[in-house]
Amino acid sequence: MGFLHEGHLSLVDRCRELSDYVVMSIFVNPLQFGPSEDFDHYPRNLERDLDLAEERGVDLVFAPDDRELYPGAMTVAVTPRRLADRLCGLSRPGHFEGVLTVVSKLFGIVQPDIGVFGQKDFQQAVLIAKTAADLNMAIRVEVAPTVREPDGLAMSSRNEYLSEADRRRALSLSRALAAAVRAFQSGERDAGLIRSGVVEILEAAGVEVEYAEVVSADELAPVERVEEGTVVVVAARVGATRLIDNVRLGRPDRGLAELL
Repeated sequence: MGFLHEGHLSLVDRCRELSDYVVMSIFVNPLQFGPSEDFDHYPRNLERDLDLAEERGVDLVFAPDDRELYPGAMTVAVTPRRLADRLCGLSRPGHFEGVLTVVSKLFGIVQPDIGVFGQKDFQQAVLIAKTAADLNMAIRVEVAPTVREPDGLAMSSRNEYLSEADRRRALSLSRALAAAVRAFQSGERDAGLIRSGVVEILEAAGVEVEYAEVVSADELAPVERVEEGTVVVVAARVGATRLIDNVRLGRPDRGLAELL
Protein backbone atom coordinates (compact mmCIF):
# COMPACT_ATOMS: atom_id res chain seq x y z
CA MET A 1 0.00 0.00 0.00
CA GLY A 2 2.94 2.32 -0.49
CA PHE A 3 4.95 4.45 1.96
CA LEU A 4 7.75 2.05 1.13
CA HIS A 5 10.28 0.78 3.63
CA GLU A 6 13.04 -1.83 3.48
CA GLY A 7 10.53 -4.62 4.09
CA HIS A 8 8.68 -3.74 0.88
CA LEU A 9 11.92 -3.29 -1.02
CA SER A 10 13.14 -6.72 0.09
CA LEU A 11 10.14 -8.13 -1.80
CA VAL A 12 11.49 -6.42 -4.91
CA ASP A 13 14.84 -8.12 -4.33
CA ARG A 14 13.12 -11.50 -4.05
CA CYS A 15 11.13 -10.80 -7.22
CA ARG A 16 14.36 -9.98 -9.02
CA GLU A 17 15.82 -13.32 -7.93
CA LEU A 18 12.80 -15.15 -9.34
CA SER A 19 11.95 -13.16 -12.44
CA ASP A 20 13.45 -10.98 -15.15
CA TYR A 21 10.72 -8.30 -14.96
CA VAL A 22 9.40 -6.74 -11.74
CA VAL A 23 6.06 -4.98 -11.39
CA MET A 24 5.09 -3.18 -8.17
CA SER A 25 1.55 -2.13 -7.35
CA ILE A 26 1.00 0.83 -5.04
CA PHE A 27 -2.60 1.30 -3.95
CA VAL A 28 -4.15 2.15 -0.59
CA ASN A 29 -7.18 -0.08 -0.94
CA PRO A 30 -10.36 1.38 0.62
CA LEU A 31 -12.11 -2.01 0.57
CA GLN A 32 -9.90 -3.44 3.30
CA PHE A 33 -10.39 -0.63 5.82
CA GLY A 34 -13.25 -0.63 8.29
CA PRO A 35 -15.29 2.54 8.97
CA SER A 36 -13.31 3.41 12.12
CA GLU A 37 -9.87 2.50 10.73
CA ASP A 38 -7.09 4.72 9.42
CA PHE A 39 -7.76 4.88 5.66
CA ASP A 40 -7.82 8.70 5.54
CA HIS A 41 -4.65 8.98 7.63
CA TYR A 42 -2.70 6.03 6.23
CA PRO A 43 0.78 7.36 5.32
CA ARG A 44 1.24 8.12 1.64
CA ASN A 45 4.13 9.56 -0.39
CA LEU A 46 3.93 8.41 -4.00
CA GLU A 47 6.81 10.53 -5.30
CA ARG A 48 9.17 9.11 -2.68
CA ASP A 49 7.86 5.60 -3.38
CA LEU A 50 8.52 5.95 -7.11
CA ASP A 51 12.09 7.10 -6.45
CA LEU A 52 12.75 4.16 -4.11
CA ALA A 53 11.20 1.70 -6.55
CA GLU A 54 13.35 2.99 -9.40
CA GLU A 55 16.48 2.85 -7.26
CA ARG A 56 15.71 -0.77 -6.36
CA GLY A 57 15.23 -1.83 -9.96
CA VAL A 58 11.45 -2.04 -10.33
CA ASP A 59 10.58 -2.12 -14.03
CA LEU A 60 6.99 -0.94 -13.80
CA VAL A 61 4.90 0.67 -11.05
CA PHE A 62 1.13 0.31 -11.29
CA ALA A 63 -0.38 3.04 -9.09
CA PRO A 64 -4.07 3.40 -9.95
CA ASP A 65 -6.49 5.72 -8.19
CA ASP A 66 -9.74 4.55 -6.62
CA ARG A 67 -11.81 5.36 -9.70
CA GLU A 68 -9.66 3.17 -11.94
CA LEU A 69 -10.05 0.06 -9.80
CA TYR A 70 -13.58 0.77 -8.57
CA PRO A 71 -15.34 2.75 -11.34
CA GLY A 72 -18.84 1.87 -10.13
CA ALA A 73 -20.88 -0.27 -7.78
CA MET A 74 -19.36 -3.75 -7.64
CA THR A 75 -21.42 -6.85 -8.36
CA VAL A 76 -18.78 -9.43 -7.45
CA ALA A 77 -16.21 -9.64 -4.65
CA VAL A 78 -13.86 -12.40 -3.48
CA THR A 79 -15.25 -13.59 -0.16
CA PRO A 80 -13.21 -16.17 1.80
CA ARG A 81 -15.21 -19.09 3.16
CA ARG A 82 -12.56 -20.18 5.66
CA LEU A 83 -9.55 -18.92 7.58
CA ALA A 84 -10.66 -15.26 7.57
CA ASP A 85 -12.87 -15.79 10.62
CA ARG A 86 -9.95 -15.89 13.07
CA LEU A 87 -6.92 -13.89 14.17
CA CYS A 88 -7.06 -10.51 12.37
CA GLY A 89 -10.44 -11.37 10.88
CA LEU A 90 -12.09 -11.29 14.32
CA SER A 91 -11.42 -7.60 14.87
CA ARG A 92 -11.49 -6.56 11.20
CA PRO A 93 -14.68 -7.96 9.64
CA GLY A 94 -14.63 -7.66 5.86
CA HIS A 95 -10.91 -6.87 5.81
CA PHE A 96 -9.83 -10.01 4.00
CA GLU A 97 -12.66 -9.76 1.48
CA GLY A 98 -11.22 -6.36 0.59
CA VAL A 99 -7.68 -7.73 0.41
CA LEU A 100 -8.55 -10.75 -1.72
CA THR A 101 -10.77 -8.73 -4.04
CA VAL A 102 -8.13 -6.12 -4.80
CA VAL A 103 -5.32 -8.67 -5.10
CA SER A 104 -7.43 -10.72 -7.52
CA LYS A 105 -8.07 -7.58 -9.55
CA LEU A 106 -4.35 -6.77 -9.59
CA PHE A 107 -3.50 -10.31 -10.64
CA GLY A 108 -6.06 -10.05 -13.44
CA ILE A 109 -4.69 -6.73 -14.66
CA VAL A 110 -0.96 -7.45 -14.42
CA GLN A 111 -1.06 -11.21 -15.18
CA PRO A 112 2.11 -11.97 -13.19
CA ASP A 113 3.80 -15.36 -13.09
CA ILE A 114 4.88 -14.90 -9.45
CA GLY A 115 3.50 -12.80 -6.63
CA VAL A 116 5.73 -12.06 -3.62
CA PHE A 117 4.21 -11.15 -0.26
CA GLY A 118 5.72 -10.61 3.17
CA GLN A 119 5.51 -13.05 6.05
CA LYS A 120 4.69 -10.27 8.53
CA ASP A 121 1.12 -10.40 7.18
CA PHE A 122 1.05 -14.17 7.54
CA GLN A 123 -2.71 -14.70 7.52
CA GLN A 124 -3.00 -12.51 4.45
CA ALA A 125 -0.29 -14.45 2.63
CA VAL A 126 -1.99 -17.77 3.43
CA LEU A 127 -5.35 -16.52 2.19
CA ILE A 128 -3.86 -15.10 -1.02
CA ALA A 129 -2.09 -18.40 -1.75
CA LYS A 130 -5.30 -20.35 -1.16
CA THR A 131 -7.29 -17.94 -3.33
CA ALA A 132 -4.86 -18.40 -6.20
CA ALA A 133 -5.07 -22.20 -5.82
CA ASP A 134 -8.85 -22.40 -5.38
CA LEU A 135 -9.56 -20.11 -8.34
CA ASN A 136 -6.94 -21.78 -10.57
CA MET A 137 -4.99 -18.60 -11.08
CA ALA A 138 -1.85 -19.15 -13.11
CA ILE A 139 0.40 -17.60 -10.49
CA ARG A 140 2.88 -18.85 -7.93
CA VAL A 141 2.62 -17.12 -4.56
CA GLU A 142 5.92 -16.70 -2.74
CA VAL A 143 6.24 -15.62 0.91
CA ALA A 144 9.37 -13.67 1.80
CA PRO A 145 10.80 -13.29 5.35
CA THR A 146 9.86 -10.42 7.64
CA VAL A 147 12.39 -7.59 7.65
CA ARG A 148 13.12 -5.91 10.99
CA GLU A 149 14.66 -2.78 12.37
CA PRO A 150 18.04 -3.30 14.09
CA ASP A 151 16.25 -3.49 17.46
CA GLY A 152 13.90 -6.24 16.21
CA LEU A 153 10.72 -4.29 15.48
CA ALA A 154 9.04 -5.65 12.35
CA MET A 155 9.05 -3.00 9.64
CA SER A 156 5.59 -1.56 8.99
CA SER A 157 4.25 1.65 7.50
CA ARG A 158 2.20 2.04 10.68
CA ASN A 159 5.38 2.30 12.77
CA GLU A 160 5.24 5.93 11.64
CA TYR A 161 2.39 6.44 14.10
CA LEU A 162 4.38 5.37 17.17
CA SER A 163 5.56 7.91 19.72
CA GLU A 164 9.05 7.40 21.14
CA ALA A 165 7.62 5.75 24.27
CA ASP A 166 5.21 3.56 22.30
CA ARG A 167 7.99 2.44 19.99
CA ARG A 168 9.94 1.16 22.98
CA ARG A 169 6.89 -0.75 24.17
CA ALA A 170 6.33 -2.11 20.64
CA LEU A 171 9.60 -4.03 20.96
CA SER A 172 7.74 -6.40 23.28
CA LEU A 173 6.22 -8.08 20.22
CA SER A 174 9.57 -9.20 18.82
CA ARG A 175 10.89 -9.97 22.31
CA ALA A 176 7.89 -12.20 22.97
CA LEU A 177 8.39 -14.06 19.69
CA ALA A 178 12.10 -14.47 20.38
CA ALA A 179 11.18 -15.98 23.76
CA ALA A 180 8.88 -18.44 21.99
CA VAL A 181 11.75 -19.43 19.70
CA ARG A 182 14.09 -19.91 22.65
CA ALA A 183 11.53 -22.10 24.41
CA PHE A 184 11.14 -24.23 21.29
CA GLN A 185 14.89 -24.51 20.85
CA SER A 186 15.14 -25.62 24.49
CA GLY A 187 12.76 -28.49 23.81
CA GLU A 188 9.37 -27.03 24.86
CA ARG A 189 6.56 -28.48 22.76
CA ASP A 190 3.49 -27.48 24.78
CA ALA A 191 1.72 -24.77 22.77
CA GLY A 192 -0.15 -23.51 25.83
CA LEU A 193 3.07 -22.87 27.74
CA ILE A 194 4.68 -21.12 24.78
CA ARG A 195 1.59 -18.95 24.35
CA SER A 196 1.53 -18.08 28.05
CA GLY A 197 5.13 -16.92 27.86
CA VAL A 198 4.33 -14.69 24.90
CA VAL A 199 1.31 -13.12 26.61
CA GLU A 200 3.27 -12.52 29.82
CA ILE A 201 5.93 -10.49 27.99
CA LEU A 202 3.35 -8.44 26.07
CA GLU A 203 1.26 -7.66 29.13
CA ALA A 204 4.34 -6.75 31.17
CA ALA A 205 5.18 -4.13 28.52
CA GLY A 206 1.74 -2.58 28.93
CA VAL A 207 0.48 -3.21 25.40
CA GLU A 208 -3.12 -4.22 24.72
CA VAL A 209 -3.03 -7.81 23.48
CA GLU A 210 -5.60 -8.45 20.76
CA TYR A 211 -4.46 -12.02 20.21
CA ALA A 212 -1.49 -14.27 20.80
CA GLU A 213 -1.91 -17.71 19.30
CA VAL A 214 0.11 -20.75 18.34
CA VAL A 215 -1.30 -22.10 15.07
CA SER A 216 -0.65 -24.45 12.18
CA ALA A 217 0.90 -22.83 9.13
CA ASP A 218 -1.63 -24.17 6.63
CA GLU A 219 -4.97 -23.88 8.47
CA LEU A 220 -4.15 -21.17 11.03
CA ALA A 221 -5.79 -23.41 13.63
CA PRO A 222 -4.67 -23.55 17.28
CA VAL A 223 -2.45 -26.52 18.11
CA GLU A 224 -1.71 -28.28 21.37
CA ARG A 225 1.78 -29.46 20.45
CA VAL A 226 4.24 -27.48 18.39
CA GLU A 227 6.65 -28.69 15.74
CA GLU A 228 9.02 -27.07 13.28
CA GLY A 229 7.00 -24.69 11.13
CA THR A 230 4.28 -24.03 13.70
CA VAL A 231 3.51 -20.30 13.74
CA VAL A 232 3.28 -17.99 16.74
CA VAL A 233 1.16 -14.98 15.76
CA VAL A 234 0.50 -11.82 17.75
CA ALA A 235 -1.50 -8.62 17.36
CA ALA A 236 -1.46 -5.80 19.88
CA ARG A 237 -2.37 -2.17 20.22
CA VAL A 238 0.53 0.00 21.28
CA GLY A 239 -1.06 3.30 22.16
CA ALA A 240 -3.45 3.91 19.27
CA THR A 241 -1.45 1.81 16.80
CA ARG A 242 -2.29 -1.77 15.91
CA LEU A 243 0.76 -3.93 15.14
CA ILE A 244 1.10 -7.56 14.08
CA ASP A 245 4.05 -9.94 14.02
CA ASN A 246 4.79 -13.66 13.84
CA VAL A 247 7.47 -16.31 13.74
CA ARG A 248 7.63 -19.86 12.39
CA LEU A 249 9.19 -22.00 15.10
CA GLY A 250 12.41 -23.59 13.96
CA ARG A 251 12.64 -21.05 11.13
CA PRO A 252 13.10 -17.60 12.71
CA ASP A 253 13.82 -14.71 10.35
CA ARG A 254 17.27 -13.16 10.55
CA GLY A 255 16.13 -10.20 12.66
CA LEU A 256 14.59 -12.44 15.32
CA ALA A 257 17.52 -14.82 15.27
CA GLU A 258 19.75 -11.89 16.20
CA LEU A 259 17.68 -11.36 19.37
CA LEU A 260 18.21 -14.93 20.59
